[in-house]
Amino acid sequence: MRPAVVSIVSKKNSGKTTLIEKLIPALMRRGYRVGTVKHDTHGFDIDREGKDTWRHKQAGARTVVISSPWKISLIKDVEEEVGLDAIVAQHFADVDIVLTEGYKHAGKPQIEVFRSTAHAAPIHEQGKKGTLIALASDVPVDLGVPRLDMNDVEGLADFIVTTFLRTP
Repeated sequence: MRPAVVSIVSKKNSGKTTLIEKLIPALMRRGYRVGTVKHDTHGFDIDREGKDTWRHKQAGARTVVISSPWKISLIKDVEEEVGLDAIVAQHFADVDIVLTEGYKHAGKPQIEVFRSTAHAAPIHEQGKKGTLIALASDVPVDLGVPRLDMNDVEGLADFIVTTFLRTP
């Protein structure tokens, strides 16, 4: 069975990463195994210059894996962006839920984070059909979906469990 996928979305600097790092342990305390995917539309480098894996990539390897008894990391060149469904299918069979940071256009259920001190308005609008299932905000905003206090991590975790997960 594939894990549930929920995308945490917002404009820049609204608190997506902070919310996800608080939701992970809240979901784990409830007995769920959690995975995450961070979407980066600008590209990234995760390897460090001079390290063995960096040297392997510099020599021309298309795929490099570093492995230890406790974890594994994969660095792989791709011809085009790999879709979220493929990433989840290939790498997340051992989790109950995948929280994504970003992926506004992947068609997955979304919880938008809206911080009034960072932006004038949310990215979603009331009445628009789409994938928005909840708003996590510091102020009351009516988008026609449940609005949860962005600082109430336990309430947000309960919402995710009730909406997407069965008892583990």
